[in-house]
Amino acid sequence: MQEKVITFASPIFFLLIALEAYVAMRRQRHKYRVNDAINSLSLGVMSQIINVFLKLLSIGIYVWVAQHFAITTLPADQPWVWLTGLLLYDFLYYWLHRMGHMTNLLWAAHVVHHQSEHYNLSTALRQTSSGHLFAWIFYLPMALLGYPAEVFIAVGLIDLLYQFWIHTQQIGKLGWFDRVFASPSNHRVHHAVNDIYLDKNFGGILILWDRLFGTFIEEQDAHPVVFGTRKPLRSWNPIWANAEVYAAVLKDALSTRRWTDKFKIWLMPPGWQPADLAARSAPATFDLQRPEYNPPLRGALMWYCLAQFALGLNITTHFLLSANTAGSVSLVLYALWLLAGFWIIGGLMQQQKFFVLLEAIRIAICAAMVLTTSSWFGITTLTGTAQACIIAACAACAACLLALLLIFKTKPHGYLSY
Repeated sequence: MQEKVITFASPIFFLLIALEAYVAMRRQRHKYRVNDAINSLSLGVMSQIINVFLKLLSIGIYVWVAQHFAITTLPADQPWVWLTGLLLYDFLYYWLHRMGHMTNLLWAAHVVHHQSEHYNLSTALRQTSSGHLFAWIFYLPMALLGYPAEVFIAVGLIDLLYQFWIHTQQIGKLGWFDRVFASPSNHRVHHAVNDIYLDKNFGGILILWDRLFGTFIEEQDAHPVVFGTRKPLRSWNPIWANAEVYAAVLKDALSTRRWTDKFKIWLMPPGWQPADLAARSAPATFDLQRPEYNPPLRGALMWYCLAQFALGLNITTHFLLSANTAGSVSLVLYALWLLAGFWIIGGLMQQQKFFVLLEAIRIAICAAMVLTTSSWFGITTLTGTAQACIIAACAACAACLLALLLIFKTKPHGYLSY
């Protein structure tokens, strides 16, 4: 359900992103960067692809617990059930979100949402691919209290969709609204790496939870917000974006000598190290004035990456809509092909020649699929004309790749931002 709603809501998301980018350009402040936006959106699309498989875990466990351990079954046709369900979900989300900043295991998943050094509506769609692995634990009280699965799914979607609009710098403070609800100003604070703002304002819809539990702070003009993470990602690789903290914590877990520390480190706050590792590690430093990660992106390469991202986005829509009817093996292969495409786009934006070769192979596979099956994503039988058009498009992409190789031989000369 969630994937389909988000799929059909995507045109609205992209329309609002375009509107925000236009306003930012007119105001000449907080402008979009194409490479950053593509990376954030790619991570959001990848999360939807992975969630096709992981949603069975979270929803399946919720239904099983509700069926076997619920103290009652609440009626799904009563407005008070929906209202209290949304309120309870938002309360539980607050604790999930807060613990996502306090434990390495949960931070490893949540960090994806914070990695961008820009803050705009594309950042809202920058979502983790592993969040469902443990998030379900925090929502089990709803199952135990008897909230039906359809209520749980729907209020969760409402909570998620609400948070889209608060990821913007184009809206200032909103007076009384900021004191009750999560707002752009409140959530900018949450994404900040400034010392004064760290680990504050976790609320999803209501900021009242933060006021109640002592984690609220107001955005202050004297401390302009700096976005990102204390250990910057500095990469457009969406696979690595999801894996970086898992890899770092696992490395420390394998390196430390004490067995208790090998397990303890996953439950400790980000940055914590066992005593034996801390003794031989240099103190962590962070420069608030560090330069943003922004490798040069030439016009031709930018347009190629944009075109391939748009194509991948449209094919992902077909993947999500056909996920319930496709076979398991074909669904996994389909997902892997899509994930590889977004991974390659990230490599191209870093101007790594190896990814030009991978992209050439991917394009060749697309052409081979059309030649051998006479089908395309969502189109089971292609006419001769349609088949020729797709082959021609693949040939055009191959020509673009040759052009990219020539571009990479010249010295980059600047950045493109919009």
